[in-house]
Order: sequence, then C-alpha cells, then structure tokens
Amino acid sequence: MLLIKGGRVIDPASGRDETADVLVEDGVIRKIQPVGREWEAGCKEEAGILAANSNEKELPCQVIDARGMVVAPGLVDVHVHFRDPGLTYKEDIHTGAAAAARGGFTTVVCMANTKPIGDNVETLEYVLEEGKKTGIHVLSCAAISKGFEGKELTDMEELLAHGAAGFTDDGIPLMDGAFVRKAMEEAARLDTVLSFHEEDKTFIRQNGINHGAVSEQLGIYGSPALAEDSLVARDCMIALDTGAKVDIQHISSGNAVEMVRLAKKLGANVWAEVTPHHFSLTEEAVLEHGTLAKMNPPLRTEKDRQMLIRGLKDGTIDMIATDHAPHSREEKEKPLTEAPSGILGLETALALGITNLVKPGYLTMTELMAKMSLNPARLYQLSCGCLEEGRPGDFVIFDPDRQWTVEGFASKSDNSPFLGETLTGKVMYTICGGNVVYRGEEHEEGI
Repeated sequence: MLLIKGGRVIDPASGRDETADVLVEDGVIRKIQPVGREWEAGCKEEAGILAANSNEKELPCQVIDARGMVVAPGLVDVHVHFRDPGLTYKEDIHTGAAAAARGGFTTVVCMANTKPIGDNVETLEYVLEEGKKTGIHVLSCAAISKGFEGKELTDMEELLAHGAAGFTDDGIPLMDGAFVRKAMEEAARLDTVLSFHEEDKTFIRQNGINHGAVSEQLGIYGSPALAEDSLVARDCMIALDTGAKVDIQHISSGNAVEMVRLAKKLGANVWAEVTPHHFSLTEEAVLEHGTLAKMNPPLRTEKDRQMLIRGLKDGTIDMIATDHAPHSREEKEKPLTEAPSGILGLETALALGITNLVKPGYLTMTELMAKMSLNPARLYQLSCGCLEEGRPGDFVIFDPDRQWTVEGFASKSDNSPFLGETLTGKVMYTICGGNVVYRGEEHEEGI
C-alpha cells in the first residue's frame, strides 16, 4: 500500500487541481481525498501517518510526503528509440526504461527501426518481454511495411494479436501514396494507429539541418520545410478519405501545423506530436551545438517554433513526444553532414515543457499534463494518463519550481544540446503500478 500525502494533485482528464492525498493499493488508485479528512483503516493513524514507534519489519503502508510538489499521471511517450535489438551500444531496453523513469515516464512506445526490424512476431515479442522486466510499461509499434521497404504490408492483424501497440516505419518516410492508402484502409479495418515520419527525401540534400539562413551560412543546402509539408498534406487527405487514425510524428514546420488544423476541421482522425526540442530550439542551435542539434526533421525558424506553440495551445498538436534517439559519442563527433540525426529526450522533456511552455504562460500545468499523459494514452486507448479511483497507480511527482542543471543521463548516451542548461521543474519520484521506480531525492517516511 502506498500513500502520497499533501501534493497538488492534477488530473488532466477531470480537471482536478487541488491539494489531496492519494492512496494506492495493489497497484491501483484506491482513493483520492482532500487533505484533512481521516483515512479509513489500512494506513495507520489520521491522514495516513504511520505509527512512529512501530517495530514491524513490514509496515502496512509506504508514505511519500508530496507537499510542495505536483502529483500527476505518469507521463506517456508515444515515440522512443531504445535501439534494442541490434544497436544496444547506443541504448537498450533497460537503460532506455531507466531514462524514462528518471524523466517521469511510466509508459513508452518503442519504434520498429531495430535490427532486425520489428516487422515480425519474434522481434516484437522480444521487446515486449524485455520491457516487462524494467518496472515501467514498455510497449512497441510494429512496422507498417516488411523490411521498411514501403512495398508490402506486414501482417497487422497477427502483430496486433501478439501485442503491437500500433504501426510505423518511423525513420523511413513512405513515398508511395497508393501503398499508404492501402495501409490506412487496413488500419481503419483493425481500429489501430499508424504513425508517419513525414519527410520527402526528393527535396532533401543533407538531412538534419533546416534549409535556410543557417544552412547557407554553413555552405550546405539542408532539408527544406517543403519536404515535411508535402507528405503531411498528402497523408492528412488520405486519412480523411479512409477514416484511419493517423499520428503525424515530430511535427516541426508551421505550415504542417496549419495542414493538420485543416484536416481536423474537415473531420480527419489525425493526431500530431511535437518534440521538446522543436518547441524549445531553432535552427540557430546548430551553430552552437553542431551535431547535437541535428535531427530529422530539423530544427526550423523562430516563426515555425511559435506556430508549433500556437498549435499546442489550440489543440491542433495533441501530444508532446520525445523521439528519444540515443547515439554514441563517436557517431555524433563525426562531421555535421555525416553524423546521425537525433538527440536524447526522455530525461529533460518535462522540465523543457515547464520551462518553455508553462513558465512563459503558453500552457497551464494541467494542459501540459494533458499533452504528456492523457492524450498520448488516449491515442493508444490505454487505461493510464489520468488520476481516478480504479485506474493504474502510475504517477510522476515533481517540484515545478526547482531549478536544476542538466548533468549526465541514465541513458547510455549523452547526445543532448541541453547538457549544461539550467531548467525548471524536477522529477522527484516516478511510480509505476504503485511501485517507486525512480527516486530523485529522499522525501519518504515510514518505509
């Protein structure tokens, strides 16, 4: 049994925002009640405080003093790369899960671009079975196309039966519109999710760097927003035609936001995600951080960044997803045009949301929690993402005002432009199924 005492309880599903105690039993939220009321038997004494003189080896209740902190649903990330199987020198399922827990995430959805590719039951089941050993919920998408070749559909029905959360060829854009339509028709039939990496490679000369003022300064052409915009427009319209549920991944272009907004207005079941780095940084970061600011799609202009924030504010962008993409230091030390794209994201995501969205007044804390827990859970029809009696005991407990400097990671990798930055908002506990899976500082009593 676990009692979380006196925190600011925020539930984005109900709009609850009050000081309350939360009691968790057998991994499930048993009761939420305002501070000051007596608790029924189970946690000893009033307000659930354990008897100070108890000599029992196994006390009946673990208590966390959450005064001054926010208690919210465990964060859900629908877009992570744990590089396992096949590329575990960058990350593995266990280190990825540790990074997730440190960042306040209790549920993550892995992408299928592993080695071998996750287009088969064996690879999918390996990821899911390893995930069960981590202490958090590790889900996985399977591939849309066999071998990521964009030609032949995987057996979606069989992969769903073996636990696939949804489907994506993330990292490899699907270029054949007729194939995409076929995939969406099958996904609609099966009531599952397709997630799309939207970059038309025919418009790109060097990936990872926005085509614009910075690329010109660097003497390269880069990747124009047109590469993203063209595929977003195509897939939004195919989604409208087929009725499929589609997630536009890591949106970076302001024009792409406008297209998603129009598609939703027309009735398409289109969702959109944005990364913390895309709402926090612009192409200028490449001049300061080099390859640590290289990602697909690239960081774009300040105008694009503001349009992303506007999309978050008005609901056009549903979710914040990290696209957690670890690489080795040796890989990121290669020249700009040769180094792989992608950065870490799990351990800094919440703080970047608080620092760059909540503190400036773009989003309320409740709205941020909706983007980082409730909406991602709804995309995949998960039971988490909200704080209600009978729901899973998955929580992030954080100090919204604590400043901290980014120094080191639980991840195997350290490819982040935010190293050395001072951010606001510190994860103090991550709790999954009623179990503490990450403890930032000692605040417990009665254990």
